[in-house]
Amino acid sequence: MITDNSDLSSLRIDRSKKASDRPSSGWWKWIVALVAVGAIVIGWFVLRSQVTPATSVRVATVSLVTGNDAAADLVATGYVVAQRKAEVASKATGRLEFLGFEEGDLVSSGQLIARLDNKDFAASLELARAGLNQAEVDSLDKGRKYRRAQSLLKSGSITDSDLESAEAAYKNAQAAVAQAAAGVRVAEVNLENTYIRAPFDGTVLTKNADVGEIVAPFASSASSKGSVVTLADMSSLEVEADVAESNLDRVHVGQPCEIVLDAYPAVRYRGQVKKIVPTADRSRATVLTRVAFVNRDERVLPEMSARISFFTDTLSLTGSGSAAILTVPKESVTSRDGAKVVFRVNGETVSIASVVTGKEIGGQVEITSGLAAGDRVVLSPSGKMISGQKISITQ
Repeated sequence: MITDNSDLSSLRIDRSKKASDRPSSGWWKWIVALVAVGAIVIGWFVLRSQVTPATSVRVATVSLVTGNDAAADLVATGYVVAQRKAEVASKATGRLEFLGFEEGDLVSSGQLIARLDNKDFAASLELARAGLNQAEVDSLDKGRKYRRAQSLLKSGSITDSDLESAEAAYKNAQAAVAQAAAGVRVAEVNLENTYIRAPFDGTVLTKNADVGEIVAPFASSASSKGSVVTLADMSSLEVEADVAESNLDRVHVGQPCEIVLDAYPAVRYRGQVKKIVPTADRSRATVLTRVAFVNRDERVLPEMSARISFFTDTLSLTGSGSAAILTVPKESVTSRDGAKVVFRVNGETVSIASVVTGKEIGGQVEITSGLAAGDRVVLSPSGKMISGQKISITQ
C-alpha cells in the first residue's frame, strides 16, 4: 500500500538534537547548596572567635610562702604611727619672725623652735611694769599717811573719820599694786606666747610655715597658718593594724610578732602586741591593734606601711620546720554555686578551678588544693565570667 512521503518522514529519528538538550537530574544542585551552607557555618564560627572582644583582666601568680610567713598564725597589714605627735603652734597671732629648725632636726623639750614678731607685746610688758612701779610708789605714800593719821588720832589732832579715810586710801593703793602686778603677769604671758617651744623631745617631721607668714591659733583665716612644725617622738613609734573581728580570738596582749616594712622587705623587726583597742569599726568589721617594736632602728619612719605576722609563741616566730604554703590574693577567690573557685589563665582564655582555702596572710589567702605554684589567676573576676572566655591581660 502506497502512503504519502510526508507521513513516512514523521517516523524518522531526529539525530540532530544534542545530549545537553535532554532533561537531566537536579541532585548535584543540592550537593552544592549543602557545601555552601557548611562553608558559611564554619566561617561564621571562625569569624566569631576572632571578632569576639576579649575581656580585660588583671592577673596574679600563685606564690610559695616559706619561713615565718608560713608559720604565722595570722598576718595583718597596718601603718607605723607615732603615739606621741603634735602640731606645734602659737597661742598668739602674728608674723613669723624666726624659725630655727628644718625637717629631720632633733629638738629637746622646752627648746625654742620659732618666734613671732613680738615688739608690741614687749612694749605692753614695759608699760605694765611701769604701772606696777607707780602703784607701788603710791601705795608707799598712802601707807605713810595712814600711819601718820594713826599717830595724830592718839594726840587728838584728827578725828576718827580722817583716820578711816586714810585707811581706805591705803588699802585702795594696795589693791592697785596687786592689780598692776597681775597686769605684768598677763603681759609676760602674752609675750611668752610669741615664743614657740618644743613640748617634748622629738624630731621635726614637717615644716608648716615659713618666716614672714602669719601664724594664728586654729588658722582663723585662709591666709594664716595654724601650726609651725609637726613634731613626733620617734621612741613612741608603733604599728597600728586592723584585725578582722573573726580573727580577734587569735590575738592577745603580749603576743610575739614580726614586723616587715614594705620599704625594706628583707628587714624583719621583732615586736609584740601592746594593746587591743576595746572598740570595733562597724563599717569594716575590724578591731584596731597596736604592735610595739622590740628592736627598732632609724629606718623606721611614721606613716610607713607594714605587714605584721602574729605567732602563737616565741618558738613559732623562728619559722623552723614550717612547711611552704601556696598563696593567692584574696580578691582572686570567688564563689560559684556555693563553692570557692578561681579562674586560671590558659593562654588567651580562662578555666574555672575549684580551690580549698586556708588561713589568711595579710592580703593573701592560703590555697591547700586546686592550684600549683606559678599558676596565674584572674583578680576580681566578674560574676559573668565563664570557662573558655577570651581575655586580655592588663597591668
